[in-house]
Amino acid sequence: MKCIAVYTNDFELFSDIFEKVINTPLGVDEETEVDGVTIFESGDVPENYLDRMKTKPDVVVMKHRDRNITILQHGEVFEIFIPENEIVVH
Repeated sequence: MKCIAVYTNDFELFSDIFEKVINTPLGVDEETEVDGVTIFESGDVPENYLDRMKTKPDVVVMKHRDRNITILQHGEVFEIFIPENEIVVH
């Protein structure tokens, strides 16, 4: 499962740039900016990380059902988890 971190705590801004973020080609451990917001591709994340994070009381869990994408918000970061079969080829 691929994970992209988006460093903002502004939900409206995150929503505005979501499509750009998931369509931005990044390599593992690569960082760039989208509309002034830093994003980071952390590569493959174990399934148990997502399960552990979902149980924390300070984590908001969102789901993009059409694409089977899970989004976690905690602190000043959104983490987008994209299953391998959903990754867009650039």
